[in-house]
Amino acid sequence: MKEKTLKKEEMFLSPYAKKSVDTIGRLRAETPCPLRTDFQRDRDRIIHSKAFRRLKNKTQVFFSPEGDHYRTRLTHTLNVSQVARSIAGALSLNEDLTEAIALGHDLGHTPFGHSGERILSHLNPKGFKHNEQSGRVVDVLESDGKGLNLTREVVDGIVNHKMALKPMTLEGRAVSLADRIAYINHDIDDAIVGGFIKSEDLPKDCISILGNNSSERINAMVISIYKESDGKNKVEMGNLEKDAMEKLRKFMFERVYNHPRIYAEEQRADRMISALYEYYLKNKDAMPDFYKGLLEKYDIDTVVSDYISSMSDMYVVKTFTSIFVPNNWKL
Repeated sequence: MKEKTLKKEEMFLSPYAKKSVDTIGRLRAETPCPLRTDFQRDRDRIIHSKAFRRLKNKTQVFFSPEGDHYRTRLTHTLNVSQVARSIAGALSLNEDLTEAIALGHDLGHTPFGHSGERILSHLNPKGFKHNEQSGRVVDVLESDGKGLNLTREVVDGIVNHKMALKPMTLEGRAVSLADRIAYINHDIDDAIVGGFIKSEDLPKDCISILGNNSSERINAMVISIYKESDGKNKVEMGNLEKDAMEKLRKFMFERVYNHPRIYAEEQRADRMISALYEYYLKNKDAMPDFYKGLLEKYDIDTVVSDYISSMSDMYVVKTFTSIFVPNNWKL
């Protein structure tokens, strides 16, 4: 089975794709799997990780939403994976590598979405970035401190998935674009469901270029990437669609991401996370044994950030309540 996959890669992948046989490898050498390529193995390790499972209870944009129709960090991750594989397939890139990067790109994300990231970055003297924390999760924190020992291409793509950064592979670049394509479009859907905007509020010139709904817009963006990048050593969107996408993103910041309702929720999250952060700085023994063990190698701010960033939204609320709310006040 593995040999068949390697043959297919040799026969059908673009000369600019990263073939499994050409991987840089892992930090620690391992006996190869007889059935799976290294990138397929990485994908499976990520899916089975604790950090991946926790994504289902972490905010995408809207904090602890009621109902089943809002995206979480996990559904966002799956959306990114689907879009990224579509891009990789169209350009004859390595879909297994692309999928592994996409599934792992947000493993280090905080509770309460980017609000939580901003809060932790303010609290930690060294700052906090979710992409770098995702790399720390797969290299250090998972598997009881042994890490997942992923290939360097996958880790690089995870750490450098933000648009301003430059991953070493085109597959990593595909995930960067897929991340932006996915979150802009599904956040629009969620914002409409949440009553923040109406579909008719979307910029008309963007809609005329990209389409009237998420499916049409995603399709238009992926096709644009194909036309701009097929047969070339790059993964880029055409300027017309790229400008329309960035205008939609700006619209979302103005009308949704910076909305007073979102800001009010962020203030509540700030009070809880800040209180927990200060509490664990002063009471390190209150952290689970795993995190206390990390203090032998890492400073207290790093370890407290590790612990809090691992929490789901509701676990933050539960932990804050158990520490700071008197028992006779609890309902």
